[in-house]
Amino acid sequence: MDPLVGAIDQGTSSTRFLVFNAKTAQLILHHQVEINQSFPKEGWVEEDPREIIQSVYECIEKTCEKLSQRNIDIGNIKAVGVTNQRETTLVWDKHTGEPLYNAIVWLDLRTQSTVERLIDKSPGKNKNHLRHKTGLPISTYFSAVKLRWLLDNVETVQRAVQSGRAIFGTVDSWIIWCLTGGRNGGIHCTDVTNASRTMLFNIHTMDWDHELCSYFDIPMELLPKVKSSSEIYGWMKTTTLEGVPISGCLGDQSAALVGQMCLEDGQTKNTYGTGCFMLQNTGNKPVMSEHGLLTTVAYKLGTDQPPCYALEGSVAIAGAVVRWLKDNMGIIQSSAEIEKLAASAGTSYGCYFVPAFSGLYAPYWEPSARGIICGLTQFTNKSHLAFAALEAVCFQTREILDAMNMDSGVPVVQLQVDGGMTANRLLMQLQADILGVSVVKPSMSETTALGAAMAAGAAEGVKVWSLSPSDLPHMTSEKYEPQINTDESEFRFARWKKAVQRSMNWETTEPAGCGDNGLAKEVNSIPWGLSPSPPSVRVDL
Repeated sequence: MDPLVGAIDQGTSSTRFLVFNAKTAQLILHHQVEINQSFPKEGWVEEDPREIIQSVYECIEKTCEKLSQRNIDIGNIKAVGVTNQRETTLVWDKHTGEPLYNAIVWLDLRTQSTVERLIDKSPGKNKNHLRHKTGLPISTYFSAVKLRWLLDNVETVQRAVQSGRAIFGTVDSWIIWCLTGGRNGGIHCTDVTNASRTMLFNIHTMDWDHELCSYFDIPMELLPKVKSSSEIYGWMKTTTLEGVPISGCLGDQSAALVGQMCLEDGQTKNTYGTGCFMLQNTGNKPVMSEHGLLTTVAYKLGTDQPPCYALEGSVAIAGAVVRWLKDNMGIIQSSAEIEKLAASAGTSYGCYFVPAFSGLYAPYWEPSARGIICGLTQFTNKSHLAFAALEAVCFQTREILDAMNMDSGVPVVQLQVDGGMTANRLLMQLQADILGVSVVKPSMSETTALGAAMAAGAAEGVKVWSLSPSDLPHMTSEKYEPQINTDESEFRFARWKKAVQRSMNWETTEPAGCGDNGLAKEVNSIPWGLSPSPPSVRVDL
């Protein structure tokens, strides 16, 4: 039988383990477990690290059981890759293996006033003060400010740091450390793609940066060792797969870029999940955005390979708006219903929905924004609102694509798409109409996990998966072409941009005392606007 490669896909709302054929890229089997989220305060989003790693163990064991039931030899699994929700921040005790606090999820907004104070202390109060090294603006989104909050506000973390017991990592680091032995010799590492989302990593030198760590006052001894995206990090010490190497690691959006075979300069993909993430491969040189995009490390597929970079546009709320309509508003009973409801209207009838539940990410980077629905009349009904919600995902993507075209100077003529929301055919057609370009959806939807499996299988010492362009499998796909005229598309987009302006400057923050380094603790005052309440951030479409 052909060699197999496993992939751990740990996302915001679920964990999965998937097994692929290394020769054909065919998905053989998988198992999925949902992850709970907690919302201790308005704007706070947390997950239990113990639940995350337990879900990984469960998914591996259940998938192996399914393989055995089909008489597939588990010994054919030659490697395992990891892909993960990025930026989500964990600190744990390396001696006991116990988390010192819940994982602070990437969507979390508790650090807004911390961010404001960091910006205030920068020359010219410039949120892009660190962009020349990190490719990122100073934002609640990234790991450094979440780690700074933990160091300022959680006594157990402070004590563990003082006694040299604390270590930091993103979700990939936690999973690899646990699977390779945990407190008994577990490997504390991360890959370049996840490191590049912390604001502590220099994307030019490809290592942790002393000046950045000093800026955030982060002790460098807390940080994991940075590795490439494709090499053997260690071997599984637990589960049925004991002895199998873990040899691939990519943040979820980088993994999707690889899984979509966007390995050449200029190729672009968009993933529709909880949020929406567009990445364009820019080759071996980082392109610094002048239009609100992020510059990030796309992948480094081997220790002796050069890094590849990407321009990225991040949208906080995409699929999560569907969950909000279901759980908070009761407009639909299941996420799948939104397509039929929106299609029954066929238009938003002038209604525009800006789902800025967690502020606005690219290209605005405006944390004070909150969600609004405008253009309502007595004629507006729930089907119009459903249509407006789908349009909102497409309009946000249009803003990202426009920024990307301006930064790269080469217009995107075809957008490759993946993620749970791509099952919505109405959404995909709306996206083609609003962008005015072809939208191409692969028939194999598990591109994120596939990317992690490709990186793991191609690693030195494993070499069961070839990344040579001539060896990459042909993926069948479905294409959506624009069906409306440009004037109509531009009119609707202009109205959307007007609505976005209305959503800004809703939230205020006030200092309520300072931590040891003078950064204020947060008090959020949100008198108006739409904001999610538990469990609306969870989405698994």
